[in-house]
Amino acid sequence: MEDFKFNTLDELYKKLYPALVTKKNDLKRNGISYIIEEDIWNYLRRNYWNKSTKITLFDLVNDILSTPNYVLEEYVSKKTQKNDKKIEKDEIL
Repeated sequence: MEDFKFNTLDELYKKLYPALVTKKNDLKRNGISYIIEEDIWNYLRRNYWNKSTKITLFDLVNDILSTPNYVLEEYVSKKTQKNDKKIEKDEIL
């Protein structure tokens, strides 16, 4: 079996993109259409993979596909609430 090595997170994201799209489509089939690929990626990167070492591509794909939909909904909801309370300097007249 060939080991996959990635030099950047962007390379890894591109390799995992089909799995992210599959998960997004699963969410959409279940009536959750506001979660996008980047949301899934960010959640897993911050909460599952940030301390992982020697994780395989299979493990990454499995994590993407097996993450419960409600967990992603809660993550995006909390992220949205935090962003709504933040004042952007560009928006001040």
